[in-house]
Amino acid sequence: MMDGAGRMANGARAIFAVSAERSRGRLHKEPESATRTPYQRDRDRIIHCTAFRRLKQKTQVFVAHEGDHYRTRLTHSLEVAQIARSGARVLGLDEDLTETLALAHDLGHPPFGHAGERALNERMKAYGGFDHNAQALRLVTKLEERYPAFDGLNLTWETLEGLVKPNGPLVGPLAPPSRHGALLPGYITEYDALHSLDLQSFASLEAQMAALADDIAYNNHDIDDGVHAGLFTLEEVAERSDLVARAMRETRSDFPKISEPRLLAEVVRRLIGVWMNDLLIETRKRLAEARPDSEAAVRAAGKPLAAFSEGMRTHDEALRAFLSEKMYRHYKVNRMMSQAQRVVVALFDLFLAEPDTLPPEWQVRAKGQDMNKRARVVCDYISGMTDSFALDEHRRLFNLERWI
Repeated sequence: MMDGAGRMANGARAIFAVSAERSRGRLHKEPESATRTPYQRDRDRIIHCTAFRRLKQKTQVFVAHEGDHYRTRLTHSLEVAQIARSGARVLGLDEDLTETLALAHDLGHPPFGHAGERALNERMKAYGGFDHNAQALRLVTKLEERYPAFDGLNLTWETLEGLVKPNGPLVGPLAPPSRHGALLPGYITEYDALHSLDLQSFASLEAQMAALADDIAYNNHDIDDGVHAGLFTLEEVAERSDLVARAMRETRSDFPKISEPRLLAEVVRRLIGVWMNDLLIETRKRLAEARPDSEAAVRAAGKPLAAFSEGMRTHDEALRAFLSEKMYRHYKVNRMMSQAQRVVVALFDLFLAEPDTLPPEWQVRAKGQDMNKRARVVCDYISGMTDSFALDEHRRLFNLERWI
């Protein structure tokens, strides 16, 4: 039952929520924690892992050293977790799994954001490509070395499923048309053969909520960062987005003497609320139509049950078009990303051609491997770098002045 504010009454668990008691478990059997649910344990393992700490120095939009006030992958992930958990609470979902997926969703991103990803994918094209979701799976099932009994973090099936297919099926008739006939990233195929993640079905509602919380966070917080960076003004956003214009009018009506910094913060805060309310209304509508009676019914629904309304998707398209023009393709950002791509390409080419320039522990992984496996070792090393470490490595390897 929902209360007057649309929340599940008395913290009740929805019938279609994932159940920690019925988790499909972990690849490697472990005794259960005496103090935590399986998903709380997953969350804690992610927070304590090396890849999560590195997010503090990985680009969201601006290279990390450009300023202390811009969002990084870490602060973005924390913001997504807050938004996702709030939505999960209203719908009676498992908050811990939702939070876990939000915190982990960017673990596979390389340094320098999408520019770094494009550079790595281009260099890895002949060796299986690079995909940040596949890299996140690789990190949590193979590359993290923290436990004596297994590689990776040994997370639950539900967490791995949500990491790999947050936006829907990867294979089969329900996969998006862009995936039909497309090869899956090699490591996803390899892991799925060992531990099937049901790639043909939708993920849990918790995973869907975390994915849409990501959209809410980066759309609205990119407005904040873009204005702070001087790339555009809030008024310019309002000219292209009715949603932003309305939030500005209402804020100025409520606070006629508000300062510009507080205006920006309040508008962004209100926009997040508008997006979340729309998501909850549309999701409840879809749940009422589909009437899922279990988490399995959510996965088999044939379409996502968490979604924005058609009207909000129109607002989303307008806002993304503006941000793409004024922020993501701004010449200052383009210059940063162009330089970043050159750094990644130069590092990759050198390490692949001269693996003895890798640090000793990575040399061991590359030694004796064929070119495909050596390229993957180099890719793993570079993708784990922070922005600052990648720049330092580039200076160490290519700046001849230090030897003069």
